[in-house]
Amino acid sequence: MLDTRTRREAAYGAMPDASGLNFYDADPNLARALRLRLEPDVFAHVEPILREAGEVAGGELDRLAREAERNPPRLITFNARGERVDEVEYHPSYRAMERVAFGRFALAAMSHRPVLGFRAPAPHAFKYALSYVLVQSEFGLFCPVNMTDSLARVLRLFGDERQRHVHVARLTETELDRLYQGAMFMTEKAGGSDVGASESVARPVDGGWELWGEKWFCSNVSADLILTLARPEGAPPGTKGLGLFLVPKRLPDGTRNRYRIERLKDKLGTRDMATGEVTYAGAFAEQVGELSRGFVQMMVMVNSSRLSNAMRAAALTRRAYLEALVAARGRMAFGAPLADLPLMRETLVELLLDSESALAAVLHAGAVFDRADAGDAEAGRLLRVLTPLAKFSLCKRARWSTGEAMEARGGNGYIEEWVNPRLLRDAHLGSIWEGSSNVIALDVLRAIERDDGDTALFADIEGRLARLRDPLVRRAGALASGALTRLRALVARLKAVDRPEQEAAMWRLCERLARLWAASLLLEEADAEAGERANGSYRKLVVAVEYLRRRLLVPEGEVWLGPRPAAGQWFDAVVDCAPVPAEAVMPLLEALAEEAP
Repeated sequence: MLDTRTRREAAYGAMPDASGLNFYDADPNLARALRLRLEPDVFAHVEPILREAGEVAGGELDRLAREAERNPPRLITFNARGERVDEVEYHPSYRAMERVAFGRFALAAMSHRPVLGFRAPAPHAFKYALSYVLVQSEFGLFCPVNMTDSLARVLRLFGDERQRHVHVARLTETELDRLYQGAMFMTEKAGGSDVGASESVARPVDGGWELWGEKWFCSNVSADLILTLARPEGAPPGTKGLGLFLVPKRLPDGTRNRYRIERLKDKLGTRDMATGEVTYAGAFAEQVGELSRGFVQMMVMVNSSRLSNAMRAAALTRRAYLEALVAARGRMAFGAPLADLPLMRETLVELLLDSESALAAVLHAGAVFDRADAGDAEAGRLLRVLTPLAKFSLCKRARWSTGEAMEARGGNGYIEEWVNPRLLRDAHLGSIWEGSSNVIALDVLRAIERDDGDTALFADIEGRLARLRDPLVRRAGALASGALTRLRALVARLKAVDRPEQEAAMWRLCERLARLWAASLLLEEADAEAGERANGSYRKLVVAVEYLRRRLLVPEGEVWLGPRPAAGQWFDAVVDCAPVPAEAVMPLLEALAEEAP
């Protein structure tokens, strides 16, 4: 599939890229991973949608995204008469992308009402899979998509009857002239990660509230409905004193609400999406939910955005790997394709492992999300720890993956005419949006302390490993079980030390937890693949065991001179998702059984 196309393009300068590919068809791993997490009839329904999205992502959306980034939005502060208007002007290419995401694929609506042929809201695993395909071409727009989706969720959970029926209906529209886009304005100069230091003030007025203060980072600054935090006069300090408010762009009489967009941010990435600075100058606002629980309610939107960030990081990782593979197979060096050279194969395998483990984590989190929404308390506890864990690990690793993929393309990877610089810039945002890595790591610690998140996570992993059926996969599972035992003991020791030592350990502990979780998911996928009656294969087991070796069992930095099935004899079969026999993985399993602690 990929091999045929890149060999053909090698005749035209040996500089191929992934543009024009169907991003769904080019990724058989996505179909296999998603089939494991959806009912057969649901998968049969969504596959044509995913294939359509793959064609759009590799063609139309890819072209629009390049054009939109070259033509960023512009703030129109005053009109010709000198009246303050604070309107954001977007390039037509950005508006065309909005029609794709909000309209054609209904991404902000599908969690709230039936669309795309569903009789009920769509499963989160499908929503993340569909987004994952499209984000490979366009990252920035999916911030407004996610915030619109997440705002509808907050209003469904905490809004009054009018907010639930009027605003949610507009937030889930698929006709753009009726759609209300959502946003979340939280960060202030004085209160970045320390949200409790926010200085915005809310004053009661007839029929609502007036807001006064400044918000420093406001993505999708032109949104129609804004969820924001402010402190009612007389409320206590810290997050407990913050109320949650909904700020409409327009007042009922059609005039603009009383807030100013001071300027647009000149950002490293997501250049096509407008982020600005806003001053509330008596802006009218509606109270959302209980006034004393504003921060807790806002965290529903924040956590939804954190999972969306993880999904987008997985998508960037996949596009980075795809570009590196296409380039390496189509570029000749020293008389052979770059992809035949040992060190390049090592790089490509590392990128493949990042891509497939990230997708597994996102799809599993989506499935847990659905169970939690259905009232499963244990799933809710598990989601509480998986959300920051996925955001921390996937966003962090995407920065490495996009950088390595840029280097794999060589000098062209550094040139703006190619997609790599955009992937690299956008990847750095994921680790900052909705909490920097340190903030997220501390949230994992809170999930362990307050919600017994470690118990939920370890039980989830242990149960998955216990359900493995294939004998060869079970041998790999035993290696993962050993890592689980050691990690459990480490977390027990963590709970016994003082707070500063706990916090200092969380960066590396989060990596260990996330990698063990991902390894268990890859083994689950390997077990399903090995158990297929007609097409049983150990290709995914090769991936899972290589992941165990490189990420968990052999210390990073140590030179490995043992078997490398994914980068050696079975490289082409692994990257093409072709059948792989059991003997491919057995030497590596035996070597790891001897080496593992």
